[in-house]
Amino acid sequence: MYIGGTVISSVEFHGNMSLVIFMSKCPLACRYCHNVELLEDESEKTFEEVKEEIDSSFDFLDAVVISGGEPLVQTDEVIEILEYVREIGLKTKLDTSGIYPEKLKKILDLGLLDYVSLDVKTTFPKYRKITGANVGFEVKKSMEYINDAGVHLEARTTYVPTLHTKKDIINLVDEITADVYTIQQFRNKNVLDPALEKVEVPNPHDLADLAREIKPYFDGIVKVKSGEFGEQVI
Repeated sequence: MYIGGTVISSVEFHGNMSLVIFMSKCPLACRYCHNVELLEDESEKTFEEVKEEIDSSFDFLDAVVISGGEPLVQTDEVIEILEYVREIGLKTKLDTSGIYPEKLKKILDLGLLDYVSLDVKTTFPKYRKITGANVGFEVKKSMEYINDAGVHLEARTTYVPTLHTKKDIINLVDEITADVYTIQQFRNKNVLDPALEKVEVPNPHDLADLAREIKPYFDGIVKVKSGEFGEQVI
């Protein structure tokens, strides 16, 4: 399986110490992508090597998070890891773009997930502008599958000043049903589109103001995630 790296984290699954596994490969070309090195990475690990890494950290872990890239490019491998994590009694989280709803549904139907973070790039009709692909309504279907399964769902959007407007975020909230909505601060380092390196990083106070503006329209928890202040509940 193609795996770009792993890290132990206390922030990727709130309240849980997690081993985060970064699966390589992604078919999208999101202009602000900051995991560019994973898009075509072909670093390989066997399932036994992944198990060994989980087992060696087991005493310190509450959960395993599978991130990317887009993990569902390697659906069978993701299922294999999640089944093992379930077997040893740890919690599970998946980070996904949601562009493969039927693959996601397969995993949900197996009852292998406690938490999904769905990366909602923009309003569903405008996806091509951000990702280069008209896949917004596939993401919407994934969101519906997660909600139907009763799995905890965080939808999150990286706010890029030149790609999003405040109105986009307000309109997007009307399209989202989730437990949590997070506005993430854009970072202008190591991005796929070099033109975005010149775009100013959003002020976290401005993001918090935007979050407060949308809060009355979202039936769930609203958060802001920034380099300066970490994760804030609004």
